[in-house]
Formats: sequence, structure tokens, C-alpha cells
Amino acid sequence: MIVVTTPTGQIGTQLVRQLLHQGEEVRVIVRDASRLDHTVRRRVETIDGSHDDPAVLDKALPGVDALFWLVPPNPQAPSAEEHYLSFARAGSAAVARHDVGHVVGVSSAGHGWPTPAGVLSAAFAMDAELAKSGAAYRALSMPFYMENLLGQLDAIRTNGAFYLTCAGDLPLALIATRDIAGTAANLLTDLSWTGQENLPVFGPDRLTPDGMAEVISQELGRPVTYRRMSLDDYASLLRSRGAGDTAVKDVTEAFAAQDHGVYDADWATAKPTPTDFRSWCRDVLKPAADVQAP
Repeated sequence: MIVVTTPTGQIGTQLVRQLLHQGEEVRVIVRDASRLDHTVRRRVETIDGSHDDPAVLDKALPGVDALFWLVPPNPQAPSAEEHYLSFARAGSAAVARHDVGHVVGVSSAGHGWPTPAGVLSAAFAMDAELAKSGAAYRALSMPFYMENLLGQLDAIRTNGAFYLTCAGDLPLALIATRDIAGTAANLLTDLSWTGQENLPVFGPDRLTPDGMAEVISQELGRPVTYRRMSLDDYASLLRSRGAGDTAVKDVTEAFAAQDHGVYDADWATAKPTPTDFRSWCRDVLKPAADVQAP
């Protein structure tokens, strides 16, 4: 039996489908089971609730071979680190309590980064807490998600541009969520691994944001450029959307670390995953853009 948290998210949805396709028994922890696709809902066991709740975990984890762990984002949390740790403390204790042998967690690349890195540091703290459970643990260590660009479809369509805080002429490490799900599925279905490690999961490209804009332009059939946003401007944007000072600090510290190479050491050793940026644009970005087209 494999337990999957956040089964309706971008990664969890794809992971559950892969596990079911492989014939695995799957139990999910879900806040709203109605959000599960009906073809999935009838094939999985559901535990209602949130996985920061020990009582929910005590219902979900008995007899489990492996656990997929992902902390859902909460922009309203007063502190990213405390948000991650509130989940991780509950999870670590429950994993130890129920003797779950293997845990796969969604984390960030850059373990060992010497300065505060906001949300990334919160993920590193989560990994350390989960490791205390004694289970075999793999922290899937990822860079910038390609799917983050889906939130900029309006800007791409109306302004012909997308916006990040990093230099346009320096390579940006990328990963597609379907490759995160695929890596997790492989680990959860072959439990021959032992120990506790960080596992870098990076896509095959070495594209700059300017190069990404060229690919997007070609795949969408319209000119798209990259425009760099300063961290101060990004912080102002977050505040205009209601983010508090700590939340702004958590995000801008993460982007500052990204700009200064937090992913570089892991990128140098990572085995490339299958999905390149052009394929992702063709398979995911373009269909989404076509749906939103007026």
C-alpha cells in the first residue's frame, strides 16, 4: 500500500495515475475528495483531512509500505519554515509510530546553501525533520518548475512577455512536474533503496530565460519576450496582492538564492529527466494557452 498526500495537486494527480496504471494499491489523504477525478476516486482509498493532523495520519498510515510527502503551499502562513515544519513534525512522528519503511518527499535543490533562502530553506528544514523518523528517505531536490509559467498565461497573451527575477542571459534550471511524478513513482514502487539522501531531479535543458522565450514564441506561434523584474518590484507586487512582510521575505529570499546559484551544485550532478522545455511547451503550455485564447 502506498499513501499519497496532495493527490489533487499538479504532482500528486499525475503520481496517483501512474501508480494506478502500474497496478499499485493507493490510499490518498485529501481535504476534498470531490476534487479527485471520478475514474481515480473509485480506485483509491480516501482518508479525509490534512496530513498535518496526527489523527488523520493515524488513519492513513497503518500497514503502509511507502509514503509520498508534499507540503501544500500556503501563502497566508505567517512563516514558510513553520508551515513546513508543522507538517513535517506530524509526519515524522506518525511515520515512526507506524513503522513506515520508505518516504519520498518533494523538496528543493540546494541543500547546504550557506545563507537564508526563504521557502527553499523551509523545505530543507522539512527534510531534516522527516529524516528523524528513521525511515528510508529520498528528498526529491528540484529547481524551477516549468508549470510556474502557467500562471503567466495572461501576461504572455496580453503583453507578449513573461517575467522572472533572474538574469535573462544565464541558464535557468527547470523541471516538469510530470518528471517529478515519474521519479517519485519509480521510487515508491521499487523499495530496494535504503538510507536517507537528497536526489536532484532536473530537466535536460540548459536554457536561459531569453532562450526560453524563443522556444515559447516558436511553439505558440507569436512573439514572446523575457522581461526581468527586480526583487524590489516583485516584493511590491506581492504586497499589492495582500502578502505580509514575512511571506514577502520568504519568497524574495528564495528568488535571490536562485539568482545566486543555489541550484548549481545539484545541477552539475543530476541525471537529466526526459521532458525538455520545448516538449513541455508543446504538450502543456500551448494547450493551456489555446484554452484561454479569446
